[in-house]
Amino acid sequence: MADLGATLLILARNAIAARFGQPAAPVAVNLPELHEKGATFVTLTQRGELRGCIGSLEAWRPLLDDVQENARNAAFRDPRFEPLSADELPVTRVEVSLLTPAKPLTFASEADALAQLRPNVDGVIFTAGHHRSTHQSVALQRAQRLAQHLLRHLLDPPLERVEAQVLVPEQQQDQHAPFVRDPVEQ
Repeated sequence: MADLGATLLILARNAIAARFGQPAAPVAVNLPELHEKGATFVTLTQRGELRGCIGSLEAWRPLLDDVQENARNAAFRDPRFEPLSADELPVTRVEVSLLTPAKPLTFASEADALAQLRPNVDGVIFTAGHHRSTHQSVALQRAQRLAQHLLRHLLDPPLERVEAQVLVPEQQQDQHAPFVRDPVEQ
């Protein structure tokens, strides 16, 4: 799995660098997992602040394609930010989360749902009516704020039923880090 994580990071950074005409770092794409369906989130940060984050909730294309497309989208199509510039790339940290399929979370209350989430490990998809909110590696306090925000601000009128699915980074199940970060200093 370690080789896969390092490979995903290089593929993500290469996909962004290619947009600027920069040379690609060497990477082997002969790992069988890269050619199987996979779902990733690519998160970009600068000095600890979010700079872009785009991903797939379900595996529907080869992992190789998924990580590259999500890297480009995080860098150039995240609607919350201006497209990344070539000058920013050297100070941008790339993180890749490889997700397992989402699993339904059965709960009786908001407190019950939050008690079942593993802080800084599980991601969560909250769904209420036609509204949906997705969050990776949720800290418990952040999950509470997100659930409250979804319930109080996104729903008009408020609905009583909220569904949740848990997203678990694949590496975590193998006792590795929940995502892979490149070595850019923050």
